Amino acid sequence: MSAFAILLILFALAAIGYVLGRIRAMKSAGGSIRALHSLPHYYGWNVALFTIIPALVLLVLWLVVQPAWIDVKVAETLPQGTMDDGTYSLMMSDVRRLADGLDRAVSKGVISNDEANAISAQRVDIRTIMGSVGVALGSNVRPKVLAAAQKLRALGQVGNMWRSVAVVLLAVLGLLFGLRMITSDFRARNTVERAVLALLIGAASIAILTTLGIVLSMLFETRHFFAQYPAFDFFFSTKWAPNFRGGSDLGILPLLWGTLYISFIALLVAVPIGLFAAIYMSEYAGPRARTFIKPLIEVLAGIPTIVYGLFALLTVGPLLRDYFAQPMGLDESASSVMTAGLVMGVMLIPFVSSLSDDIINAVPQAMRDGSLALGSTHSETIRKVVLPAALPGVVGAILLAASRAIGETMIVVMGAGAAAKMDLNPFEAMTTVTVKIVSQLTGDTDFAAPETLVAFALGLTLFVITLGLNVVALIVVRKYREQYE
Repeated sequence: MSAFAILLILFALAAIGYVLGRIRAMKSAGGSIRALHSLPHYYGWNVALFTIIPALVLLVLWLVVQPAWIDVKVAETLPQGTMDDGTYSLMMSDVRRLADGLDRAVSKGVISNDEANAISAQRVDIRTIMGSVGVALGSNVRPKVLAAAQKLRALGQVGNMWRSVAVVLLAVLGLLFGLRMITSDFRARNTVERAVLALLIGAASIAILTTLGIVLSMLFETRHFFAQYPAFDFFFSTKWAPNFRGGSDLGILPLLWGTLYISFIALLVAVPIGLFAAIYMSEYAGPRARTFIKPLIEVLAGIPTIVYGLFALLTVGPLLRDYFAQPMGLDESASSVMTAGLVMGVMLIPFVSSLSDDIINAVPQAMRDGSLALGSTHSETIRKVVLPAALPGVVGAILLAASRAIGETMIVVMGAGAAAKMDLNPFEAMTTVTVKIVSQLTGDTDFAAPETLVAFALGLTLFVITLGLNVVALIVVRKYREQYE
């Protein structure tokens, strides 16, 4: 039985438990709601929670543990002494692909389950069977690989069977236990509210745990990188020239320069335009103009970055080259920092304008009225009252735009090129940290080589820079924000 089918059964049992819980609660109170401690639906939810939560926990644990346990058992059938890690991984991939092909063949009726378990590697039709279900085999199947695939299938079938039995049985036991708990004095509402509180805490913890997992994964791999490559050369070298055959120069400074240069130009475009648009929409535009202008600006946020990249490559780049770079003798390439920065700035306008507009609208109208009553003009009220009150939100909008600019990849690849160098000329082709992370992890990579592990060091450095931006923004907000009672 598949995991999805088990989930359907669990939800069906939970629904049954909900109905039975309400019925049993009313019976325990002699049909009078006033005799119950809690409302009847709390008793139903209590039974439903006892039915589904322990079973779901067991199902998740089973789904995590079973594949690892099966891999250990299957690995025992493969020759261990003569294989390195790469060969072992390739052989296990062949085993999984062959087992998947046998499962497909059985499900499509090409062969029976008994034939899949008894098929021999010497049979010439095994390649035909795999081909009929869309599984390509690059070479003749070795007997040990086929035997391992058959064992993988057998253990998976046994594990799935016991999983179904154990999970459904636990759900039934939880249903019966929940029903047995019900009396007219049972505090069902307290139990349900504690369960909901635990659910809310778990939901709030997901973001924290995800961030922690990302940071730890980067830290471990970055430690492996610095064990093979000097940290001083990485942080202070001005040359980026990876070479998987050895002798690489992996200095981050050219990548940081390109990242900050392009992001700076993008923010020069996005922040003034976005902020002025937000001020106009919130303080000057009428209701009809606002309902027309704001959706048009927010359309920019829905355009895929690949479309912005094509726009930079085919339109903005050639335009800047023909009318600015070539006449001034700066460069003859359509790929440049200015191209990527301008297009990225246009993409970031809705990030600044929408958030700033919402923050400015949240400033109490009484503050505006008080300023106008004291003789201030409309523009003075905006500059000296509204914007200081909205400063924390505006800084947050700018920070979000900066983080978005630093993490952008596609526009940089198509608009700025991939040249890792340090130059003040905005019409030169440069690149960013994110582009090089992608390039180092693309293709047939060796995760034991510093040329691949450097991607994690680059990612961790970018994370620290973004964290620093957040700290600076908090300091600025605390120092300059206006506080009102």
